[in-house]
Order: sequence, then C-alpha cells, then structure tokens
Amino acid sequence: MLTEQLVMLGRQLCHAGLPIDSTRMALAVSALGFVALDRCDDVRDALEAVFLSREEDRYVFHQVFEAHWRQWGKLDASALFTRMPEPTVNSSRRLAQETQPPASLVAGDDHAVPVALSASDFQRLRQADFMSLSADEFVQLQRHVQSMQLDMPHVLGRRWCRSERGSRVDWSRLMRMAARYGGEVLHVPRQRRREQALPLLVLLDVSGSMAPYARMLLAFLHQRTASSQRAVFTFGTELTDLRSAFALHDPDAMLQAVNRDVSDFGGGTRLGASLGTLRQRYARTLTARRSVVLLITDGLDTGESDVLRREMQWLKRHARRVLWLNPLLRFDGYAPLARGPKVLSECCDAQVAIHNLDRLSSFAQGLQQLLKT
Repeated sequence: MLTEQLVMLGRQLCHAGLPIDSTRMALAVSALGFVALDRCDDVRDALEAVFLSREEDRYVFHQVFEAHWRQWGKLDASALFTRMPEPTVNSSRRLAQETQPPASLVAGDDHAVPVALSASDFQRLRQADFMSLSADEFVQLQRHVQSMQLDMPHVLGRRWCRSERGSRVDWSRLMRMAARYGGEVLHVPRQRRREQALPLLVLLDVSGSMAPYARMLLAFLHQRTASSQRAVFTFGTELTDLRSAFALHDPDAMLQAVNRDVSDFGGGTRLGASLGTLRQRYARTLTARRSVVLLITDGLDTGESDVLRREMQWLKRHARRVLWLNPLLRFDGYAPLARGPKVLSECCDAQVAIHNLDRLSSFAQGLQQLLKT
C-alpha cells in the first residue's frame, strides 16, 4: 500500500515538472523507514529532502503533497501507516524497479491526478484565481487550457497565391493557357495576397509572485502557438531563451526542459535588465515591426525605473503591438501606482487580465479584435 501511494505521488510530481526517477523513489522508501508515518510534517520533510534539489520547486512540491495527503487520509490507516522493514541492497534494487516511472509520466498520464471535476466544480473553477487552486485542480485546468483555441491574428503578406476571386489577374498563367488552347482564353485566372500569422514574441515573468500564472501560461502558449512564428523568453533576475524547449512537441517534455533551463524561477524581477539583454542579444526576434509582444507580468520590478522606461520604449518602437497580460487586474480598483506598473501602463498598448480560466479564454478568443483596436 505504501509503495503504491508513493508511486502515485511520484507520478503527480513528475507531471508537475519535477525530475523524479527510480533512484529518488528508492531513496524515498528508505527515508520513510526513519519517520513516523502517521505524522504529516515528518513524512513531508523526509520526502522533501529526497525529491527536491532546487529551492524554486518547493512551492510545487508542497501543493502536490498536500493534495496527495488528503487522498491518503481517506484510506485505511492501519494499511497505510505500517512501518516498512529496514531496506537492504537487494530490496532497494527491487523497489527501484517496481517504482520505475513509466513513459506515460513524461508524456502525461490520465491517472496522474485521480480527482475528477464535476460540471459544477469546473464551472466554479472557471472563476477561481490560478493562485488559489490546489495541485489537482491546477493540473485539471492545465489540461483544459492546452486544448483551448487561440485566435491568432493574420495579415496580408507580400506573396501572392491562386484564387478564383483574387484582386489581380495572373498574367503568366493566362498567357500559358492561351498558348495551350490556340489563343483562346477559357477563363481569367486571378491571384490574391496570401495571409500569414503575425510573429509572436512572448516575455513571461517567472518570479515568485507569478509562479502559478507562469506555469499555466506555459502550458497554454506551447500548444496554441505551435503553428506560428514565435520566440519565447522568461525573465526573473535574468533572461532565458526557451525557443529550444518550445520546439519540443510533447507538453510534459517542454515543462521538464523549462524546469531544467530556467535557473531564476521563483526569484525576483528585473524586467529592465532583461529587456536590455533582449535588445543586445536577441533583437532579431522582432520582425520588422510586425511582431506582437505578449508581456506577461504583474509589473513588480525591482530595478531602476529609468532603465525600464528606456527599454520599454525601444521595445514599443520595434513591435507592432505590446500587450500587457496582468494578473493583478483581478483586484477591483487596481491602479498602476508603483514605479514598474506605471511605466508599463504608459508604454504598452493594452492591458489584459489573465488570472482565471474565463479571462484567459476571453483573451484567446478576442486577440485579433484586440489588436485591431
């Protein structure tokens, strides 16, 4: 029973982006042999010492563990809290094989979170702030946003394509047709300008106050922008290029790559310095003033406001639109009075709330209209 519950916990942690392997699972079984299994704090501290190697993963671990402990509480305590015998070398090796996470952990397992949402619960969670969700509710909504549609804006490109109702005559095809049929023109071939999606530049804040929103937006943007020309960066105390991670097709593999590449997750925010790095190293990601910039942050910058203003003005000059996706708009009467939010409100073309599923869905459906206005 204990091994089964531990495997289930490992599945949930792996699905949330933590690097859980068979070695850590075997060590977790050994660690639980030295604590009182009926004490939540002792079990949590023992597993935390085994499963965590980075400070920024602590918040995720606590959320998943608390949800999992509630599930443990529904089981028979005599079967659950039976102390395991001292592990030997052979038993540890056997337990490592039994607790080996399957390939479906990485790809996303349908049984990773056993709690299913009813229709009424789902309707309630549509209005719930991402910050207030439990671990199982968060994973449920994360799966839902991966299937949402994003109305990406399209513009007329420079290239032309065939069209029966095009705006100009395709003279080369007309001449070939006339030569083929002895000078007779059966119909007039026409052309129209080909539509193409606007390039997308995503700047995602991964500081401590933005952690739940960052994870949800990563899952959403990875699937919905796959067919677009995109460049994705995260920023906290430094700028991190996520284009290689977003090139991965599998969402769980992408989250694991992000967890590996982003070293400042859950830290502070230095947006001005990060934008300076973008200007110096990655200016080519902005395509001839056609790029749409999605700046996802609460604006609580700890750097100099003059630096932030200078870099934001440069960004606005080289982009088609700069949209500020701000979770702090969930508060009634919110006003950007601090230095960072004040600069962003002056330099961005629009502010959008993305703190819950309803707001995120409205943004996804109205992005094209938002850019027109």
